[in-house]
Amino acid sequence: MRNRLTCALLAACCLALSHNAPAQAPVPLNVITFPGGANLPLWVAQDKGLFAREKLAVKISPTPNSVTFVKALMAGEQDIALSAFDNIVAYQEGQGEVALDPAPDFFAFMAFSRGTVRLVANPEIGSVADLRGKTLGVDAVATGYSLVLQKLLSQAGLQPGDYTLATVGGTGVRAQQLMDNKFAATILTTPLEIAPEARGYKRLANVQDAIGPYQTIVGMARRSWAHKNHDTVVAFTRASVDALDWLRQPGNRAEAVAIYRKYLPDVPAAAAEKHVDALLGEREGLAPGGRFDAGGVATVMAIRSEFGKPQKTLSDQARYVDDSFLRMAKP
Repeated sequence: MRNRLTCALLAACCLALSHNAPAQAPVPLNVITFPGGANLPLWVAQDKGLFAREKLAVKISPTPNSVTFVKALMAGEQDIALSAFDNIVAYQEGQGEVALDPAPDFFAFMAFSRGTVRLVANPEIGSVADLRGKTLGVDAVATGYSLVLQKLLSQAGLQPGDYTLATVGGTGVRAQQLMDNKFAATILTTPLEIAPEARGYKRLANVQDAIGPYQTIVGMARRSWAHKNHDTVVAFTRASVDALDWLRQPGNRAEAVAIYRKYLPDVPAAAAEKHVDALLGEREGLAPGGRFDAGGVATVMAIRSEFGKPQKTLSDQARYVDDSFLRMAKP
């Protein structure tokens, strides 16, 4: 009887202590990304409480261009970026748009999308070869999708000097300026090609068909920060992967479109449905399970080996990718 009473008293004390213990404060996490519909997984994670479940207070900030977010990561102003995978490779190899001091230690810890890269041009342009002598919009000349654009031009027989690359900014800005006829063509990623194509602008090439699989958007951070904040990266990855999985469930489509329009209210309902469907493509689109496309990673490295300056032959994916956070988040 005495033992039972003692156990009961201990249980009561533990319960009282647990009720009086302060709730764990959410961990602040700053995430920077290009504006646009490709951020749908982040919006789902916010609105469905997936970040809150992981005790994260995520602040999502827009970036106008890749140089801005790279500098913000280096300065510690931002923790994580959603970025074209090429940016990581470029800066790790000293081939970036700007020099960084100290040397960066960027890496990708999960994938958000694969494929979805298109070369879109003014209506009067009939083929890639017709871009000779034209001005083409890019985010940055040395990074992002500029090199895949140069690869497509090279395949059509155009060499540097046959065209002009104009630094414009992020994909959303380029899509609008293309429709304003500020330049002849640019690389656009899903779903930002949909509006120009609906207005008669031409898709001249689909990178996955013309070159091969291509790793597009990834979660990016500094290795030094990630190792100090290991549990936070795992928590962010788990919430993001759960958002990607939630989006893949057919019964969630209507709510996904509603969330999309909440964050992009100027997009009409019918267009939002097309955007969401494009993001959920089987061959291209949001990355199932946050997994990297090894073939797509290899394509990015091969293109950068060919066109990056200073020229280097790149072969070691582990220099840029560490999927241990992903494996821990979703064993």
